[in-house]
Amino acid sequence: MSSMAGDPLDDKYLWLEDVTGDDALDWVRAQNTPTVDEFAGEDFEAMRTAALEVLDTDARIPYVRRRGDYLYNFWRDGANPRGLWRRTSLDSYRSSAPEWDVVIDLDELARTDDENWVWGGANVIEPDHTRALVSLSRGGSDAVVVREFDMTAREFVPDGFTLAEAKTRIGWEDEDTVLVGTDFGADSLTESGYPRMVKRWRRGQDLSQAELVFAGSVTDVVVAAGRDRTPGFERTLVSRAIDFFNDEVYELRDGELIRIDAPTDATVSAHRQWLLIDLRTDWVTATDTYRAGSLLAANYDEFLSGTAVLSVVFEPDEHTALHHYAWTRDRLVLVTLHDVASRVEVITPGDWERRPVAEVPANTNTVIATADHTGDEIFLDSSGFDRPSRLLHGPVDGPLTEIKAAPAFFDADGLDVSQHFATSKDGTAIPYFVVRPAGATGPTLLGGYGGFEVARTPGYDGVLGRLWLSRGGTYVLANIRGGGEYGPGWHTQAMRSGRHLVAEDFAAVATDLVDRGITTVDRLGAVGGSNGGLLMGIMLTAYPELFGALVCQVPLLDMRRYHLLLAGASWVAEYGDPDNPQDWEFISKYSPYQNISDSRDYPPVLITTSTRDDRVHPGHARKMAAALEELGHKVWYYENIEGGHGGAADNAQAAFKSALSFSFLWRMLGGKG
Repeated sequence: MSSMAGDPLDDKYLWLEDVTGDDALDWVRAQNTPTVDEFAGEDFEAMRTAALEVLDTDARIPYVRRRGDYLYNFWRDGANPRGLWRRTSLDSYRSSAPEWDVVIDLDELARTDDENWVWGGANVIEPDHTRALVSLSRGGSDAVVVREFDMTAREFVPDGFTLAEAKTRIGWEDEDTVLVGTDFGADSLTESGYPRMVKRWRRGQDLSQAELVFAGSVTDVVVAAGRDRTPGFERTLVSRAIDFFNDEVYELRDGELIRIDAPTDATVSAHRQWLLIDLRTDWVTATDTYRAGSLLAANYDEFLSGTAVLSVVFEPDEHTALHHYAWTRDRLVLVTLHDVASRVEVITPGDWERRPVAEVPANTNTVIATADHTGDEIFLDSSGFDRPSRLLHGPVDGPLTEIKAAPAFFDADGLDVSQHFATSKDGTAIPYFVVRPAGATGPTLLGGYGGFEVARTPGYDGVLGRLWLSRGGTYVLANIRGGGEYGPGWHTQAMRSGRHLVAEDFAAVATDLVDRGITTVDRLGAVGGSNGGLLMGIMLTAYPELFGALVCQVPLLDMRRYHLLLAGASWVAEYGDPDNPQDWEFISKYSPYQNISDSRDYPPVLITTSTRDDRVHPGHARKMAAALEELGHKVWYYENIEGGHGGAADNAQAAFKSALSFSFLWRMLGGKG
């Protein structure tokens, strides 16, 4: 086996964790050069151009969010690579060529400030919409600079609320007061690097004078607070994330914290007079038992007083799970997954009766693009592997009409989409989708994630279509455990000591693809990022015989030290604590960095990351590549010097990253042409 020992200090490549150290960055550049030289040729350039056309085209749907009379959109294209924050009216938006009013030109701001700004969003005060707290990231990191913006004067407020770079949480309490969690100095952050305390900061005060509202423990993930300014339903909620999946939520009322006493692993949310409780595990009360994956509702004030009657809004079954939901003023819109296909329903609060939205096509990936929580308007986006997005709009009680349609970025005629089920090691049926051109003979690419209850759904991907499917490649999406495709139980069984199920499911799908004759091992590649990058590392070290090539993006790989690096401590609830000997017992069995073999044959692997990723530390990717190279394995490496956890700070970088990965896979898996 490898020389990477269990002792985190017995690590000859520890120096590569120095993110911006000269030696580490010299190593990065030395690794980048041969990778780019090898794969950034004529074929790469054609793919990069094709990807950039998809990302930059003006024919994309400009997705919007209503704020008062206007629909707001953030837009990047070739002429505006950093982006425009802009707005228009509904009538103009419904036209084929909307007239956009630019509120902030981020490219111009970046030039003026001489900063590499990446848009981090805007928190606009409601219901006035007169001021915004704009978040700007340097190079795409999670840490942001916050600056107050005057929406009427169209300028940043000279002496307004301004915060230095940090992983800040901030929101409006009133026009002259914000609730803020940020880096206040010593002992103000959690072990995960997020705010540990929330303060009330009034206009004109120095930040050091801000009043403490709530403080959590250093072992918490994050503490945050927000003010609901809905007229007649004003309330301030404070949350303390004990770990990634457990929160204590309080209402701050007249200086007193009143606990919203739902299970800590449930998601609670308030809208007007209603409280929703989304359960991750079974909840046994004095009078009833509610199943994991159920959505419950109660009168908010009655629940706080202990007199509420709980109503079951949704209960899962073997095939159907809650995906997401959103409120209009007087209706709840619910999206469920039935064997990973979307269904949309509208619910009337009080009697909680459900009716299907008839305009939504069957067997698609449909999501709530936005809903007006102060009115009755909804936007639904519907797409499929072979069907570009169409945007439906209308009043929540219907009818909905199509007001926008994305162009087809590749020829989907003859494209076959089918769903199959593989049998995992423990007998569980694992669904997966196969997307392939008629008579496809090219390589097959298998994608998966398997973590944090993230559901992977069958949506349209113009870059994948152009760079892979249109060249004769086959794409497979695996709906493995760890995700949320079948509700929280699909995830919870694969947490901590159950993590092996994620790899077993993915390996079962890979094996099933070969057994069905869809592909062969030498023509089968796989790709995953972040938690999916960890999965790729496990495939490389534990299942190398199943694949012809792997792409491992912004990955976790050193699970002995992951909790010590950047936001890693926040994921202990998902993976376990390496410092606990009982947890390390099961983590050590799969941690890729500790399980590199010097005797097994590995498929070629491309590992990519970003220097500016301040969520998953680039040291994971760097150390793994160095250790693999030392033992003679074929590894290619590329690190974007900026780009954050997404790996790209703008469309040009995203196109480069996509082209590099697809160029590598096409070559390694024997693609022709």
